Amino acid sequence: MTTPTITTLAPLLDRLFDEADAARGATRAAVADLSATDRARMMRSKTDYRDLYGRLKDVPLAVSRETGHLLYMLARSSRAKVIVEFGTSFGISTLHLAAGLRDNGGGRLITSEFEPSKAARARDNLSAGGLIDLVEIREGDALKTLSADLPDTVDLVLLDGAKALYPEILNLVQGHLKPGAIIVADNADDSPGYLARVRGPASGYMSTPFAEDVELSVRIS
Repeated sequence: MTTPTITTLAPLLDRLFDEADAARGATRAAVADLSATDRARMMRSKTDYRDLYGRLKDVPLAVSRETGHLLYMLARSSRAKVIVEFGTSFGISTLHLAAGLRDNGGGRLITSEFEPSKAARARDNLSAGGLIDLVEIREGDALKTLSADLPDTVDLVLLDGAKALYPEILNLVQGHLKPGAIIVADNADDSPGYLARVRGPASGYMSTPFAEDVELSVRIS
């Protein structure tokens, strides 16, 4: 039996998750001068999020280990061939998704990251994992980088960038989602507008919260 790619990636992923855990102090320090109210406002603002994420440009904003496993499982179970990711950071989620593509026989993952230093780290990590050939990292504002040149059909979407932009990113990819396409939104509670949309009875989606901070949605029409 062929060893799953996610298994061969275990040492790399363990190191990256350990680094993310060790960076929690730096993450807290980067926003220590902001009140909880200010952090919440910046997180939900469609403009001020740039200042917030600029403060965090040197730290990994990683999915949890459990969410990483979920992403790989969804990519595999859906037999995804085309995946779009909003928010690359250091590429931990990207590795899980690309591993799913590899084990599906190949495919294409388009991911967007507006911090050049993070895009460079992600490229290094994807190269170390032997998956860079499946991934196109688009640097810059995702409202621009994901607004054109998407494949006709997208099977799986991960939203894990600026939370305030989740509805706008969904607008960009929605026309490429066929029934059965999956959307995973991390930290979705910080995007109430997005939740209201995908949970609406006439939205064209079925959607449910999953684990602590993930919203799992399926396009049904």
